[in-house]
Amino acid sequence: MKNKLALLSVSDKTGLVDFAKGLIRQGYAIISTGGTKKTLLEAALPVMSVSEVTGFPEILDGRVKTLHPLIHGGILARRDLEEHRQQLAAHGIGAIDLVAVNLYPFAQTVSKPAVTLEEAIENIDIGGPAMVRAAAKNYRHVAVVVNPARYPELLAELEQRGTLREETRFALAVEAFAHTAEYDTMISGWLQRQLSGAPLFPQTLLLPFTLQQALRYGENPQQAAAFYREAAPLPGSIAAARQLHGRELSFNNLNDLNAAWELVQEFEEPAAVAVKHANPCGVAVGRDLHAAYMSAFDSDPVSIFGGIVAVNRKLDARTARQMSEIFLEVIIAPEYEPEALDILTAKKDLRLLQAPLDFSRQPLDYKKVSGGLLVQEADNQPVGSAGWKPVSKALPDSRILAGMVFAMKVVKHVKSNAIVLAKDGQTVGIGAGQMNRVGAARIALAQAGEKARGAVLASDAFFPFRDTVDEAAAAGVAGIVQPGGSLKDQESIAAADEYGLVMVMTGRRFFKH
Repeated sequence: MKNKLALLSVSDKTGLVDFAKGLIRQGYAIISTGGTKKTLLEAALPVMSVSEVTGFPEILDGRVKTLHPLIHGGILARRDLEEHRQQLAAHGIGAIDLVAVNLYPFAQTVSKPAVTLEEAIENIDIGGPAMVRAAAKNYRHVAVVVNPARYPELLAELEQRGTLREETRFALAVEAFAHTAEYDTMISGWLQRQLSGAPLFPQTLLLPFTLQQALRYGENPQQAAAFYREAAPLPGSIAAARQLHGRELSFNNLNDLNAAWELVQEFEEPAAVAVKHANPCGVAVGRDLHAAYMSAFDSDPVSIFGGIVAVNRKLDARTARQMSEIFLEVIIAPEYEPEALDILTAKKDLRLLQAPLDFSRQPLDYKKVSGGLLVQEADNQPVGSAGWKPVSKALPDSRILAGMVFAMKVVKHVKSNAIVLAKDGQTVGIGAGQMNRVGAARIALAQAGEKARGAVLASDAFFPFRDTVDEAAAAGVAGIVQPGGSLKDQESIAAADEYGLVMVMTGRRFFKH
């Protein structure tokens, strides 16, 4: 047996053969298991099985193979302690200098639609994490490699120095502990969801996120930033979307994209959503996508400039041609016609993303605060008129009721305090993020101008006073939809009746902070 030993046991075989060849050139003997050993033998590389080292066969269908003192003693022994060296010699244990392990593909296994609990359990690695943690604990003497992308740089350092620096081994150990922590988090989270009556808010909240990309900067140039993705993001999520064209996405692009993509999926009919600074500035539905986009553009042709546009139908050439006439930062669609892509990719900086429509939303919503995390049930219930209650003397006709549903779908995605004016499947005025409700209403009404006549007004929360009703009536609004629940609801209802307005209460608030 050579002086230096490397134990290789990997699920991901990327770069394995070249890494093993490089280690052999540096004087390492290779110990391996199962599929890893098979791959190395097929490459005609010398390799010992773990069973040859331990003198004990793999048992229990491979559940036990590396859990043995001749393996773990070789990994955990401190070379700087005479007592440890003597014990290694007394028991015939070879010191293992490098451990390259990555774990059973649990995340890939449980992402399959028909996966069973039994199948998931069998893809929980036991020996792998034990070796990784042991090697990481003993980083001063052992290098642990869990990421195949590291292989070339480690071989380069070995070729240059003959050994790996302690700084390198420490960095590898930190990465290894993160690897096993992520792995255990995925297992714990998935198994918890299989519990009968699993709590919505577990006692310990574990969230595995992996770095997807470093960003040029955050909300402002003085802030560093990065984008992390869940271990198994939903197919229709922003994290899983494919970028087809354009410059790298920025922090603000991603934030705005999420806002636009969530809103456009509220609609079953062809819809287009334009977003600026995380708030919609133009939203519309239409008989086809082109009509929807043109209406969304007409909602606010000033604010859409430099914005994000999301659509919920295949993007056709006619609509793409209209989009290409102005400066947009990003477009996201479930599909693109080839001609539409030709038109839009002519603009080299325009970012184009594709993601399938996915109406299965995450169950929880997170907001970071200093020293903690706010967690709430995500408001994924579709917006509809079922259960709504007309409270005015004037009753809504089908046109007004449809307008109210449309406006409430939009106001759900506008920062509070929020007011949305809508007419004929199009937003005509949006007041977002104001400190008082009547202020938000005045902004929306001013933006709408004459288009407010005959429009409906949606509010994300109740009216504490009648002033918003007064402002709406003066502008010619035909109907108001709001959650209700104020101590002074009757004042607002009386004001609506005074002006002959329709007022409907939904019983459902849409604060968004």
